[in-house]
Order: sequence, then C-alpha cells, then structure tokens
Amino acid sequence: MTIHLELPRDWQALRISGALQEPLQHLLDLQDAQGNLSSQERREAEVLVQLVAMLALVRLRADAAQKRSA
Repeated sequence: MTIHLELPRDWQALRISGALQEPLQHLLDLQDAQGNLSSQERREAEVLVQLVAMLALVRLRADAAQKRSA
C-alpha cells in the first residue's frame, strides 16, 4: 500500500511536540520508578511510541524524496 502525503514547505521543522514528548517521558519515568505500568498506561505509552515512530518515518521519507528530486 502506498500513502501519498503533501508535506508543508517547512517539513524539516517537524519535531516531536511537547504534547507527545511530555506524556511519553512521564510514562517512561513512571515505569522506571515502579517497574511496570498499568494496562491503560501501557496502551497510552504504546500509542505515543507509535506516533513518534510515524513522525520519524515521515521525516525520513520526506528527506529521501527531497534528495531524489534535487
């Protein structure tokens, strides 16, 4: 399956926002302190990690596409 995305001109400025980073860091810190997370916390952490991974993949693909077109 191929997904076509239109990226803004400033796509290189895409970064993990505090809205993603802060709750993920909190959950990771909680896991470190307690040794485990509740099932709800674990699901939340998994979703946040997937979002971070997706953003990283979008940036990598956009960078590769830009290099091919240059």
